[in-house]
Amino acid sequence: MTQTPAVKNAPRHAALGLTDEQAVAMYEKMVLARKFDERSQLLQRAGKVNFHISGINQEPSQVAMAFAMDLKNDWFLPYYRDYAFVLSVGMTVKELMLSLFAKGEDPNSAGRQMPGHFSARRLRIVTGSSPVTTQVPHAVGFALAAKMRGEPSVSLVSFGEGSSNQGDFHEGCNFAGVMKLPVLFVCQNNGYAISVPLSKQTAGRICDRALGYGFPGVRVDGNDPLEVYRVFKEAHERALAGEGPTLLEVMTYRVTPHSTSDNDLVYRTQEEVEHHRAKDGIPAYRRYLTEIGLWSDEREQELLARIRREVDEATAYAEQAGFQPIEDAFRHVYAEDADGEAR
Repeated sequence: MTQTPAVKNAPRHAALGLTDEQAVAMYEKMVLARKFDERSQLLQRAGKVNFHISGINQEPSQVAMAFAMDLKNDWFLPYYRDYAFVLSVGMTVKELMLSLFAKGEDPNSAGRQMPGHFSARRLRIVTGSSPVTTQVPHAVGFALAAKMRGEPSVSLVSFGEGSSNQGDFHEGCNFAGVMKLPVLFVCQNNGYAISVPLSKQTAGRICDRALGYGFPGVRVDGNDPLEVYRVFKEAHERALAGEGPTLLEVMTYRVTPHSTSDNDLVYRTQEEVEHHRAKDGIPAYRRYLTEIGLWSDEREQELLARIRREVDEATAYAEQAGFQPIEDAFRHVYAEDADGEAR
């Protein structure tokens, strides 16, 4: 992969081609996603919502991934922890809250799917489903269509490391490698496939699997958003240049239980969790911005107050919103006539 030329004496983000405004916006999206996630967990524990599956600790890499993409031309097939990613490509906290409360205005599925099953036509986010890894062949299909049409488009698909052991992953990689398709395969390796640790899932590095399919595999520290941005930008440029796919293994850690229905201390220790929690990339990135003069304690307090208002308003709206009307229960299930009647 080509290396991004460094700008002498420039801050890291500037050397990568990011403006000061973009560098700050990345941080703001990370914090927004974290506060949404924390509120979602509280709502579930309070009995306000039924279920939540957290992406805490994975926000720095997800935001960096999104900032490396072309929001007007690319296609996105995220997985169920990708709150920071979808917020960064344009979804709102209000939309995510409507999904969490399973309300009729939920743009993902009108409240039919579990939270984290994203879908937004206006944002080029392709509908996801519950069986893991099914989005990988779909992403390859979008990349094939782009190549056939001559469109400057890349598809990005993300999944957990457990998904890399499924047939959908291997079939998608094989086809994309043969056809040199513009697709980024993103394994967010957070250490656990529900209760199964990585050591019991695979004996090798997941990124090395790309070699068998004829394209590069890259491993990157998910706690370093600027490094994540760099490797994703380069992979995106490769794809647009007709050089084919890249498998990107983002090394992170799931500090929360698998979901709010999981007791994670049955299969791991609190000490292990706290060890990884101390590596949180958000405070580290804030220190970076502060050291180069782009952030301050005053700006931090302003940001937290603004996000608190946004999350509060979204929560109140979603809690009071109506559920999908019974008469719409079969919409988008059966074929419909021109007047919208199921047949």
